Amino acid sequence: MAETLFWTPLLVVLLAGLGDTEAQQTTLHPLVGRVFVHTLDHETFLSLPEHVAVPPAVRITYQAHLQGHPDLPRWLRYTQRSPHHPGFLYGSATPEDRGRQVIEVTAYNRDSFDTTPQRLVLEIGDPEGPLLPYQAEFLVRSHDVEEVLPSTPASRFLSALGGLWEPGELQLLNITSALDRGGRVPLPIEGRKEGVYIKVGSASPFSTCLKMVASPDSHARCAQGQPPLLSCYDTLAPHFRVDWCNVTLVDKSVPEPADEVPTQGDGILEHDPFFCPPTEAPDRDFLVDALVTLLVPLLVALLLTLLLAYVMCCRREGRLKRDLATSDIQMVHHCTIHGNTEELRQMAASREVPRPLSTLPMFNVLTGERLPPRVDSAQVPLILDQH
Repeated sequence: MAETLFWTPLLVVLLAGLGDTEAQQTTLHPLVGRVFVHTLDHETFLSLPEHVAVPPAVRITYQAHLQGHPDLPRWLRYTQRSPHHPGFLYGSATPEDRGRQVIEVTAYNRDSFDTTPQRLVLEIGDPEGPLLPYQAEFLVRSHDVEEVLPSTPASRFLSALGGLWEPGELQLLNITSALDRGGRVPLPIEGRKEGVYIKVGSASPFSTCLKMVASPDSHARCAQGQPPLLSCYDTLAPHFRVDWCNVTLVDKSVPEPADEVPTQGDGILEHDPFFCPPTEAPDRDFLVDALVTLLVPLLVALLLTLLLAYVMCCRREGRLKRDLATSDIQMVHHCTIHGNTEELRQMAASREVPRPLSTLPMFNVLTGERLPPRVDSAQVPLILDQH
């Protein structure tokens, strides 16, 4: 209970301090080709005394953008794991980014909805000291990007990497999340990390161990699912789990040959004995081509039409030949069906007609003759008691 009473007035003071609208300004000096990391911690925006710690209940998120633009510069990135963790601005400036850049940062309090602005003035300049032509990039799968951005883990990585490199000063050149390189979000299982790419430079040449890791034989073993060749002791383990199949070495000590600048000619092609274009094009009459294109298909269609008409109309055998080739029984059956059809049509027109011959008793289907009926079964009622 006493602890709750202690934190309550402190939270009120913190929320009130976060609502200050006056923008703070900080000047930073990033270097071209060197990693730049700036921490956006809650203490800076809350303006707390040194002996007062930020309570874990405070939730603050940040939004950063280049002054006059909606997004950050192309070389600068922002990350924050959760509102309870600090945010980070990190990246590596390029020679095209030299000069002055102003980053506007706004802190949002998710409990009181107060905002606090801050302005970061970046004076980007060239680094001092020797060049770093030997550069190596490692994929560390045991860490997330925000776990490597603080100075302590980065210094520990450089110290561990010194055992694999020849003596010389190692410097961080760039830090990139594996998700920004096309990596997948890991499953929510304990121990799974997103991974981070760490690029290191040095003025000393690569060691034999690193050259063997990046050799074609080592890549061939990785393609077959086997461990790569590593002739030295892995001093990065167990704190940093490096994917040795994703090690990239870049040697900039040998300058690349300059591209040949094309010379602009006068625009006239040189004489070529194999290319002799005609000087004059004769006039052509396309009437014959048009007539052939139109008349030939029409003529073919007309011939096909005449052939079809001859087959359909002039090659008929006739009814007489058909009747002679048909059997008598089939003809009588056909005539009977035809006659019955005519009788039914007449009956449909008028009900006062004699009964059809096919319904009378003793009717001969072949000859059409019938005997006089003794009793007309059509007049006999179905139930004899009804008459």
